[in-house]
Amino acid sequence: MNLISVPAFTDNYIWLLEHENQCVIVDPGDASPVLSAIEKRQLNPAAILLTHHHNDHTGGVTALKERFASIPVYGPEETRQKGATQIVHEGGVILLLGSEFSVFSVPGHTAGHLAYYSAPYLFCGDTLFSAGCGRIFEGTPEQMWGSVSRLAQLPDETLVCCAHEYTQSNLEFAHHIWPEETDIRDYLLKIRQLREKGSPSLPSRLGVERRINIFLRCNDIDLKRKFSNNMDTNTDWQIFAHLRTMKNQF
Repeated sequence: MNLISVPAFTDNYIWLLEHENQCVIVDPGDASPVLSAIEKRQLNPAAILLTHHHNDHTGGVTALKERFASIPVYGPEETRQKGATQIVHEGGVILLLGSEFSVFSVPGHTAGHLAYYSAPYLFCGDTLFSAGCGRIFEGTPEQMWGSVSRLAQLPDETLVCCAHEYTQSNLEFAHHIWPEETDIRDYLLKIRQLREKGSPSLPSRLGVERRINIFLRCNDIDLKRKFSNNMDTNTDWQIFAHLRTMKNQF
């Protein structure tokens, strides 16, 4: 299969997974760039996958359904009003393009947020970002920590196909918090150079994320020592919650 990133808005990515002139569309917030990409490559859409209900992930569904009337739209219950026709849940398996897509429940950013995994591709919406994680709007920090930790258990070669180009800003924050961590510092320099050229930083590999994503390293004793005077940050998820609050204000 061939992975195609379709830029949208200011920092979104809509993902197309192509196989033998067919494709799966993931989180089409805007139909226009998707239609352009499909027409350019002469692809036939087989399905749409939605991770959650926010408009920058669902806004193009109606126009795509008007163009491709029979296309199935898979998503969590919270996307039913945004055009989902096939409601899927934790533990579900979707057969598309001759491959299986496993459905993971990853609440936190929204209450019903889902991720889809078909090795090596992980479509995780706004749950896990490269070097970061999503804001917590409807869930709890403990839920979000559980969600990103679960995704972090996937194989090293997993490609993290998240929905926003936030990598550099996430690394700037991590470097600010943990300036002596060489993996984060070195990767920040690499991403700065990449973005200066206008190149995307995504997808990322999960093996890399486990080294440079501060939100996946909340059990690291060196990181915990930075918050040792704060009695509310004893557990891994409390360290995570503290970091997420700090990132919101960064």
